[in-house]
Amino acid sequence: MSVRPDARTGARSSARRAIRAASEQVAVEIQHYIQREGLQPDDFLGREEDLAADFGVSRPTLREALRLLASGNLIRATKGPGGGIFVARTAEEGMSRSLSDAIAMMLETGTVTLDELLDARLVLEVPLAGLAAYQPDEETVKHLREVVAREAAAGSDDSETYAESDMEIHRTLAASAGNRMIQALTSWIFEVLQPSLVEVLQPAIVQSAIVEHHQALVAAVERGDPVRAERVMKDHLLYLKDVLRMVREREG
Repeated sequence: MSVRPDARTGARSSARRAIRAASEQVAVEIQHYIQREGLQPDDFLGREEDLAADFGVSRPTLREALRLLASGNLIRATKGPGGGIFVARTAEEGMSRSLSDAIAMMLETGTVTLDELLDARLVLEVPLAGLAAYQPDEETVKHLREVVAREAAAGSDDSETYAESDMEIHRTLAASAGNRMIQALTSWIFEVLQPSLVEVLQPAIVQSAIVEHHQALVAAVERGDPVRAERVMKDHLLYLKDVLRMVREREG
């Protein structure tokens, strides 16, 4: 008795779904193992054959699990002597990298615009400025003052210092929340959006205005004034939106 083609196709699909489900479960178990053991980036996780035995699965199932973890920027594999599976990033770092990669691709293909990313930045960074000022940390304030002083002392043609200072101020404010999830969700701002904005806005930006925004922002954080910090951050980002609009109008 022959088996109908559609039956064979259905059986193969069921088998693939089963392998996929098993691989996803193993991927979760490996993540739990990494967290439980406190493994950090570049720590050795194991060889493929050992991991398959440890987690009680076949090599194909394990490979699919490793592929899922690698696609999330969580592990990396090397071949040859001393090779094997290594931790690439922590879970939050992996999420941050995946988000940045996805946004960079969207920006490159025109799926998302700089205007939309600036709007998203408003939603994220305005409350972060308030959080930084709510309970200002002395070391954070000291670092912010140093960065702003370096920015203010930069020459008018020192675009590199301006760009680095701007990024450092915003990154420090995001980190001051002390929340790894917030840092993971905002890293794309510094890895993707900032470089793109610098390239587009640099000729039109009034650097003295940016320095004034940063000085006012740090002063609000130092005074412990969340309302003022949020207002300054909002004005700063709206200024960038205005400059971007002006640049677009000139180009059009």
